[in-house]
Amino acid sequence: MGFKDVFKKSFLEGFNGMDITTAKIVATLFVTALLALYIFAIYRLVTRKVFYSKNFNIALAALSLITAAIILAMQSNLVISLGMVGALSIVRFRTAIKDPMDLVFLFWSISIGIICGAGLYEVALVTSVAVTVFILVLDMIPVSRAPMMLVVNSSKMDDEQTVLDVVGKYAKSYKVKSRNLSKGRLDMVVELRVKDESGLVSEVAALDGMIGASLIAHDGEVTF
Repeated sequence: MGFKDVFKKSFLEGFNGMDITTAKIVATLFVTALLALYIFAIYRLVTRKVFYSKNFNIALAALSLITAAIILAMQSNLVISLGMVGALSIVRFRTAIKDPMDLVFLFWSISIGIICGAGLYEVALVTSVAVTVFILVLDMIPVSRAPMMLVVNSSKMDDEQTVLDVVGKYAKSYKVKSRNLSKGRLDMVVELRVKDESGLVSEVAALDGMIGASLIAHDGEVTF
């Protein structure tokens, strides 16, 4: 038997793949489901969004199971694996990821499916625990508090300096983000950090000619 025959025989044997027993399929999907539920719970715990998306969280859990099933199918037969590569190459995901943490959980969910599909359950478990600890520890690291926005509406166009004098009494640093002057009206937005929020708003609102004063909190990045 020459080299050509040996290569042909080994290549054809590769098409047969490996036998995937029912027990292995059940065990793989069961472990994957447990870890998927774990990811589901961690995402619900970590996320602080006002509008929590339950559908997205369910999709995270389902992705692990689907990915594990694909890996099992690819192990069973070389032809199927090549077909999977071709089929998945035409899939396009157009859903925009607005929060970077959502992207982290997506990769985590898919990775667990791949690892469990390959039968490396211990690696999947240790990885899940390590990622959870890493996220929680970094989340507990204190950061500077995000600034607030003071929105001022006055009927006097020359009230800007008066407002800033009051702001300077309550905030060590501040920055005028926008000012809009129209006929007989001043609209201004000031970015600041302040402890006595009610005192600042009350004193600004009590200024002569003041129409309204609002203090708005936001989750933006720290700028100073």
